[in-house]
Amino acid sequence: MNYIGSKAKLLPFLEKHILALSEDSLQGKIVCDLFAGSGVVGSFFAQKGALVLSNDMEYYSYVLNKAQLQTGVLEGVDTTIEALNALAPVQGWLFTHYSKRSGRGYFSDENAQKIDALRQGIEAYKKNEMLYFYLLASLLCSADTVANTASVYSAFLKKLKPQACEAMRLKPLPYTPNHALHQVFCEDANVLISKLKGDILYLDPPYNRRQYGANYHLLNTIAQYDTFVPKGKTGVRDYVSSRYCKATTALCALEEIIQKAAFSYVVLSYNDEGLLSHEAIEEMMKKYGDFSFVKMPHHRFKAYKNKAHKHHIYEYLYLLKKA
Repeated sequence: MNYIGSKAKLLPFLEKHILALSEDSLQGKIVCDLFAGSGVVGSFFAQKGALVLSNDMEYYSYVLNKAQLQTGVLEGVDTTIEALNALAPVQGWLFTHYSKRSGRGYFSDENAQKIDALRQGIEAYKKNEMLYFYLLASLLCSADTVANTASVYSAFLKKLKPQACEAMRLKPLPYTPNHALHQVFCEDANVLISKLKGDILYLDPPYNRRQYGANYHLLNTIAQYDTFVPKGKTGVRDYVSSRYCKATTALCALEEIIQKAAFSYVVLSYNDEGLLSHEAIEEMMKKYGDFSFVKMPHHRFKAYKNKAHKHHIYEYLYLLKKA
């Protein structure tokens, strides 16, 4: 999934400096990924032996992280996916509101009907929570590969791009059976932080004005599969605005979390195109303990059609040992 702010390519950078901060091992440590997004960092921590507390206020993220952190051994999952892929197409919610024929061309007509069939079929497995969330996460990732968008869902393309014309199939999400007692939340980070404690708090909040609830609204719609009145040309659903996406409230919201954090170490990812300046973050974090930072050049997020025009930004990693 081509995800805004993804740290997939920065994992070696994160590992190097977080391990140095945490005495060269994550084994057995309680690590909180408070703005988990696609879950790539939380899964990485889990693979290193940490007990992960994962959170994101977006439901699609909750689904992805449940699947990555709380899936044990799945019996007969290949047979289940084959059965789901064999379902007849359905002219359901996605087809009615988000297909080419509907006027909101997020998906081809054929793929929208396929997603409707799969999403309705997955409901039959709801009593098996582990399997249910695994199938839902697999559907989100599979649907994303054929979405007719410029990587995010704030708009759709006028013409179907080649990937959007490919036939949609449910593909199993790669996973390693996980037996650790990781916890996954779907809450406001500034509220949840008062209920958590551990060793390392990793923060990767939104850094610009793009609201994730708007940019990925269709993933929430597929995951929740509820009824509502789609708004405007893009069919966006209601979403909660993040304080981190406003220059007037982002610093205060961030300081709230750092002040309340019952964690030995706080690690913040941010970049030099963010709403908050390096100087403002440094001045604020220094108040709470032993502070340092590192930075590295990184390719900024680019949408479909613009990927060839690469532009470097600096990714900052702010490191705090709380007093």
